[in-house]
Amino acid sequence: MKPSKYSIVIPAYNEASRLPRTLQPILAFIKAKSWEAEVIVVNDGSTDATADVVREFSRQHAAVCLVDNQVNQGKGRSIRDGVKLATGDIILFADADNSTPIEDAELLVQAIEDGADIAIGSRWVDRKLQVQPQPWYRRLNGRVYNLLLRGILGLDYKDTQNGFKAFTRCAAKTIFGMQRIAGWGFDAEVLYLARKFNLAVREVPVEYTYYAEGSKIRPYRAGARMLVELLMVRWYGLTGKYSGSDSAAPGAPEGLASVSFQEGPTD
Repeated sequence: MKPSKYSIVIPAYNEASRLPRTLQPILAFIKAKSWEAEVIVVNDGSTDATADVVREFSRQHAAVCLVDNQVNQGKGRSIRDGVKLATGDIILFADADNSTPIEDAELLVQAIEDGADIAIGSRWVDRKLQVQPQPWYRRLNGRVYNLLLRGILGLDYKDTQNGFKAFTRCAAKTIFGMQRIAGWGFDAEVLYLARKFNLAVREVPVEYTYYAEGSKIRPYRAGARMLVELLMVRWYGLTGKYSGSDSAAPGAPEGLASVSFQEGPTD
């Protein structure tokens, strides 16, 4: 039986110029597929017109909701905020730059319908799907990080950092209820927690286009921070920090009806 509802979470920091090209195809896709869906955009303390862009979309499309965080807290925290409020049976998050087309969401959904708890979009399972690859230095940094990921956390995935992942509702509420890393390293933490709870993770090849304009990652600074965050995840695991949740119980129902948005779809 197919799920009745989908939640798409989009973290956004100073994305006023790129969000329209992402939200428009997502809304067109939802309509074409007759999905019952909500699109939750988490504005992470932007200093540009990101919030205003989302408000305008929400006025025209009831599916679009804005979570407007006044202070920048990081991608991991933004996605956690969005997942906490999501009501879908399948919860997916996607980057604001539309680097992976929303049409590939069907591949992730199919993997979940086939039994996976989590489906992660991968740029490296089939490299031919990279329409515009990252520059060489970012690919090199990514490979080094992947080696560190395997050595520190023991995670054997080709690509953990692509911002296109889908979860069953229970898996998302369980993992993001315990997630602690606010920055870029949250992806590794999510997969570490998935292994802790014996959740089935499937890596799915997806299309990818690198957009240099508007990128927020400073490779070397971000790389150093992500290494620290890997060590933090390992430390949290060794010291039992993931033995309980500081929010909802794993899998507990939580949704838009029970939590107030700072901006709603009809505002």
